[in-house]
Amino acid sequence: MISPNLLQYVAPLALIIGLIVVSFRIVAEYERLVVLFLGRFQTVKQPGLRIIIPGVQRAFKVDLRVVTMDVPPQDVISRDNVTVRVNAVLYFRVVDPEKAIIQVEDFMNAINQLSQTTLRSVLGQHELDEMLAERDKLNNDIQEIIDMRADAWGIKVINVEIKHIDLNESMIRAIARQAEAERERRAKVINAEGEFEASEKLLSAAEVISRNPQALQLRYLQTLADISTKNTSNAIIFPIPMELMASFMKSAAGKNGQAGA
Repeated sequence: MISPNLLQYVAPLALIIGLIVVSFRIVAEYERLVVLFLGRFQTVKQPGLRIIIPGVQRAFKVDLRVVTMDVPPQDVISRDNVTVRVNAVLYFRVVDPEKAIIQVEDFMNAINQLSQTTLRSVLGQHELDEMLAERDKLNNDIQEIIDMRADAWGIKVINVEIKHIDLNESMIRAIARQAEAERERRAKVINAEGEFEASEKLLSAAEVISRNPQALQLRYLQTLADISTKNTSNAIIFPIPMELMASFMKSAAGKNGQAGA
């Protein structure tokens, strides 16, 4: 049994030891300790073993490492009235521990809510095609807006990445039909361009042949040769010179003239 005299010394000693134990704070290299003295900001303590006076000082640890935050899926109505579901990921870090503690009650919740509203606001100003094709530009726009507003809280937004843009089944089918129509349009344009180039080549060939009659004869003989090799029927083709046909036509025309006279 402890005597009353000994107890009167043990109790204060245990209280003093307890106060000393709770006064020590270990601050890691990636942390800072924001200290308030009687409710007023006093200092930001650096990493190491730090002493905080209980009841007089309050201390808040702030992590300075990059935080990866998932932005919950948001229902967004695009400028062309298409409803999509979008989620993103946000990368940020605290650069001013004093502001992160004093200027905002819960900076983690605040940056989360700000990222959700900014995501809906920015994406709602663009059409669906822009959301799907210009993600880098949208990421930069969202990052700049959040970073500008979070600067008052001592937070630096490093990057924002849109992860998924989910469409309903009807929109997926509509986009597939649109892509198919676009491919058909391109095929028709390419075919028309080919026909146009072919007509230009034929026109150039006709001009060359018109200046050289011998070329027409060579082309005529080449055509007969192609027909003879490709024709599978029993017909036999005899090549007749064009000059001979012209003389026959002149003779026939003379006879018709005499008969008329």
